[in-house]
Amino acid sequence: MTNRRGAKFSVGKCTCATSTGYLGLTNLVEAVTNRTERFQKEWFQLAPRVVLGVIFMRRSKALHSVLMTAVAGFLALNFACLPAGPATANATLGVSAMVQATCLVSASPLGFGAYIGAATTATSAVSVTCTNSTPYNVGLSAGAGGSATVASRKMTGPGSALLSYSLFSDPSRKVNWGQTVGTDTVAGMGNGAAQMLTVYAQTVPGQYVTPGTYTDMVAVTVTY
Repeated sequence: MTNRRGAKFSVGKCTCATSTGYLGLTNLVEAVTNRTERFQKEWFQLAPRVVLGVIFMRRSKALHSVLMTAVAGFLALNFACLPAGPATANATLGVSAMVQATCLVSASPLGFGAYIGAATTATSAVSVTCTNSTPYNVGLSAGAGGSATVASRKMTGPGSALLSYSLFSDPSRKVNWGQTVGTDTVAGMGNGAAQMLTVYAQTVPGQYVTPGTYTDMVAVTVTY
């Protein structure tokens, strides 16, 4: 076969035409063939596929169109047969909680140490934790000593001997701390965190009671 410039070359027993673009490629094959036998063998294995492929593509536009139409139909058919996605239904889940006002309270021990007849002082820390915006009042009981009152508390020692002391809400130890809300308790407002209150204590001087250890138990009450 001869192209527009009359160029041709043989591959095996076939003679194939070259287009203008492939004439240079043919010349390159001839040059490489003259130089190395190894490269000539590799080229003649590849050249028939390249040239015949080009000829096939130029002469099979109709076949290409039919092939593309078939592929498109195949894809359309397969996609059309895909199962539909799962159906959904929606709803809302209501969530609620009721926060109740609450308070927690704790107190550190109060120790006067050695008493020798003179007034001695000591302090205790009261921790109050209440829910935010919860008003509260902290009261201190009269204690467990015999005949004790909130104004004159008593520790009990050997042989039921009593040692008097007082509890105050101010550092100067003038304001008695009792347990009547609105009268002698300490008020506060909860903020969700621990709030510290100080109890100021003092023994009554001039007591010469039986030597030994004296103790008492005072209840701390939070009203809210």
